[in-house]
Amino acid sequence: MNEELKHRFYINTDKSKLDIQMIHDFLQTSYWAENIPLATVEKSISNSLCFGLYEDNQQVGFARVITDYATSALLKDVFILEPYRGQGLGKWFVEYILEYPELQDVQRWLLGTGNTSNTNSVLPWIVKYNVIIHNKTAQIW
Repeated sequence: MNEELKHRFYINTDKSKLDIQMIHDFLQTSYWAENIPLATVEKSISNSLCFGLYEDNQQVGFARVITDYATSALLKDVFILEPYRGQGLGKWFVEYILEYPELQDVQRWLLGTGNTSNTNSVLPWIVKYNVIIHNKTAQIW
């Protein structure tokens, strides 16, 4: 991702800035959270460390982390809206989360996915951050 893009976009953990409706709209059509109720999305956000990716005041990406801040963290619901993909924003976004100061004591990261075809693209993170990829279809942790 080039420096110009880093100046156009920013990441924030302030939950009051999150566009809950946009997050819900995206998640309820995703393969991993299809038809998820709005109340469930709201509850999951209130009980997670959330990250929003923004261009100006418009939210264009989301991710949340479920963690004890010491031993493990589960990275969930990571997405970038379609018009903003292909610019390196997703990689920058995830690297920012994995490097977030409050999460530096985490010993093991978990990433749940139903799509392991992209494993090579996250291989550097698997090695650097001790990430374990859980294939949702296997239903075994």
